[in-house]
Amino acid sequence: MTLTDVRTEDRYRTRTADPVDLIERAEPTVWAGVDGPLDAATLAAHDARGYSQYPGLLSPAEVRAYLDELTRLASDEKLKADERTIVEKESAEVRSIFEVHKISDLIAELVRDPRVLDRARQILGSEVYVHQSRVNYMPGFKGKGFYWHSDFETWHAEDGMPLPRAVSMSIALTDNYPFNGGLMVMPGSQRTFVPCVGETPADHYKASLKEQEIGVPSREHITQLAATYGIDQFTGPAGSALMFDSNIMHGSGNNITPFPRSNIFVVFNSVENSLVEPYAAPSPRPGFIAARTFTPLSR
Repeated sequence: MTLTDVRTEDRYRTRTADPVDLIERAEPTVWAGVDGPLDAATLAAHDARGYSQYPGLLSPAEVRAYLDELTRLASDEKLKADERTIVEKESAEVRSIFEVHKISDLIAELVRDPRVLDRARQILGSEVYVHQSRVNYMPGFKGKGFYWHSDFETWHAEDGMPLPRAVSMSIALTDNYPFNGGLMVMPGSQRTFVPCVGETPADHYKASLKEQEIGVPSREHITQLAATYGIDQFTGPAGSALMFDSNIMHGSGNNITPFPRSNIFVVFNSVENSLVEPYAAPSPRPGFIAARTFTPLSR
């Protein structure tokens, strides 16, 4: 399947010249229509908070296997020169490797694993495909965080994702502590879309994947959301997973501890929400960042 040029009405206008008011989301967080492993209480909590946690999703043996795979990928010099590999702005160490489910057979299997796939299908209420996959490395002492943002704001503006009908799963391969750069989320903030100010430059992704400056919410809006929703943090042992809505406000701090933080990150989009032309960018980002052709993942 491929993208369509037919746009829906743009209810989520962003990247404007002047500030725009916050926009209340019209679509649900949990969509009906597909049964799965999540019980009614878990679905209700995910719908309210915009995220859900799954301790022990991977076994210790699986964690070791995936950590070995991340080490292998990061040490591959040919892959390091590939455009799908993002390095730290200052140290040139590997920060992320995109489209990793097409690079690693082991991670390709994980994407289709019922523990992962069936949760995404149930939350989105449809068949799904991989909008984006990557592995993230945050080394001890010098791992860089990521400022507050909504993924959907970027995917809408720069990729042409019509609606916030996508969900991300972050699978921890190292222990997540409150002090080693763990992901922070504002529970319930997925109900509010935060427009951003500033025109999207051409090839913005080349800079934004290292340090984002366009598509960043204002301090006033972040303060308002934090006061309304508060902040939770994803912590837990290696093998734990976090599933979170595409529009939830989230970010992470730097890691100045000796304890590294690495994870596998997969974004599932509904096949009923396929990409159109970008809403606020001169051209789409490359397919390894935002898949514009796809095959549904149903087994």
